[in-house]
Amino acid sequence: MTASTEVRSSAGSPARVSGTVRYWAAAKSAAGRAEEPFEAATLAGVLEAVRAAHAGRPELLRLLAVCSFLLDGEQTGGREPAGVPLSEGWTVEVLPPFAGG
Repeated sequence: MTASTEVRSSAGSPARVSGTVRYWAAAKSAAGRAEEPFEAATLAGVLEAVRAAHAGRPELLRLLAVCSFLLDGEQTGGREPAGVPLSEGWTVEVLPPFAGG
């Protein structure tokens, strides 16, 4: 991951910071847009916000369960989304499974 400074709230927990979610391929079609802004403290917070914003789009909700995610160009891999902190200006890319994978 790129070097960055995690923002913390006065309580010591990660603070919500602004960033962008970019959807690719089938996720883009299911979301009805290429990207949108959100605020969150962790990758789990981003996914929760996307699910809430798109509650009426069941195909996107289904896809989120099988997608891979890049945070600022780096794979998040098997890390627990709640343990992936965000820095101001983050970009999360939502990558659905592609042919053969």
